Amino acid sequence: MASFEYLFPSIRGVQSGREYYVSMCPLRLIPRIFLFDDEELRPELRAQRVLNKQRVPEMARYLVANPKDYTFSALTASIDGRVKFDALGDTAAERSVGTLRVPMSAKFVINDGQHRQAAIREALQENPDLGDETIAVVFFLDVGLKRCQQMFADLNRHAVRPTPSLGLLYDHRDEGARLAKELVERVAVFAGLTELERSTISNRSIKLFTLSAIHNATHTLLMRLDLKSREEQASLATEYWTEVARHIPDWTLAKDRKISAADLRRDFIHAHALALAALARVGNTLLTSHRKDWKARLKPLDSIDWSRENTDVWEGRAMNAGRLSKRSINVTLTANLIKQHLGLPLTADEQAIDSKLKRKTK
Repeated sequence: MASFEYLFPSIRGVQSGREYYVSMCPLRLIPRIFLFDDEELRPELRAQRVLNKQRVPEMARYLVANPKDYTFSALTASIDGRVKFDALGDTAAERSVGTLRVPMSAKFVINDGQHRQAAIREALQENPDLGDETIAVVFFLDVGLKRCQQMFADLNRHAVRPTPSLGLLYDHRDEGARLAKELVERVAVFAGLTELERSTISNRSIKLFTLSAIHNATHTLLMRLDLKSREEQASLATEYWTEVARHIPDWTLAKDRKISAADLRRDFIHAHALALAALARVGNTLLTSHRKDWKARLKPLDSIDWSRENTDVWEGRAMNAGRLSKRSINVTLTANLIKQHLGLPLTADEQAIDSKLKRKTK
């Protein structure tokens, strides 16, 4: 008696002497046939990591919110069962194309893509029409748990997440990413001094800023401001960062190649993402409370001694034991110092953090 089967139009290939198959599966089929291991099992008895349930809703929202403009990479799965491949014909090319016949009693285990599978399942509940879409699946024939675990290790060993800056550079959908890239073009000191791909700057680099630092700082700068359009946001942020640059002339000197960016990073606090983040906090206070005269209130920036040798000022705030720190508390303490220098009041939380530092110093 013939058993019921899944039929997958497939392309057959060979890796490590073993056959594998590439197919396209309708999204509605993904939650029904693809499984991952019971998370209650001990790690050594599983074939992949435990599902991180916090990642799934965000991925599902991405799928639902962009039905005409999403990208999901291929799933990789092992088939535990007897399969048959019916080739299209007898020529070399035809022998690689055909139909993969998998009995419905077979078990499918995801080696790579369990979070995509869970997100697809959740997205289909909200938008069943997505079920007609397809996703690529690479099928391997299962040869036991040890092989599945090795496949998981191999698939993830060389996977490297893009840097935050590169992710922002290639993101044309996120408003914050688009704004940051626009600022790089509109703010004179950012143009030519911004590292667009990496989120850290090498010692010999001629850059001072990273795209991710500009993005994060600008998000803080504009937080809770009543700006009705992205153009308003871009105009105000451009105006603010341009004005700040007027009071930190070293930035312009670095842009004009009259001073080494590497020397600035070595010797001065203002040449680091920490300072950009702190200046953004200060700017948010100015734009919230002093919208009409915020530029005039920035003038005392001229007299701040940004030198890292000025340890009486920066140690414990921007630096810990002589090393710069980008921790949130250091950003706050650095912003507090700038606020006090500009004659701006601290919030209750900022004052508490500052008081704690002073007690520690005493």
